[in-house]
Amino acid sequence: MTLDEFFRIGTTVTLGSHKFEAEAIKAFARKYDPQIFHIDEEAARKSLLGGLCASGWHTAATWMKLNLESRMGAEWTGPGPAPEFGPSPGFKNLKWLKPVFAGETVTFTRTALSHRPISSRPGWRLLSLRSEAFDSTGDKVLEFESAVLVKVE
Repeated sequence: MTLDEFFRIGTTVTLGSHKFEAEAIKAFARKYDPQIFHIDEEAARKSLLGGLCASGWHTAATWMKLNLESRMGAEWTGPGPAPEFGPSPGFKNLKWLKPVFAGETVTFTRTALSHRPISSRPGWRLLSLRSEAFDSTGDKVLEFESAVLVKVE
């Protein structure tokens, strides 16, 4: 088995779906993003967005939760120990493309794009990912590029 096969390079993996309920939207927003269109339904209706919607950080955090619940790689059948996933050095190009209104179900995906050795950390590779989320109509509501460090022997 190659690392490309293990990481499923080029394959989009569905991580799962999540329904954004009004009370959960408000609870998250009160703690982390208390903007009026995330915490007050009446004020949200009168806002530019036109209704109560989830914080973009709420959608991104939900992607992370589902990502961690999903196995990152295929079952390792290669020589030596299985690759070990480490921390992420960050993300870039985070875009909230469309509001996620209360009651909407969003489906989250991950696509492994490439991996390369890290010269400053022998035995480690940097795996690059495309992360996305889609509403029930198929419209993309979230996208960002991320990476994860992976120890390989």
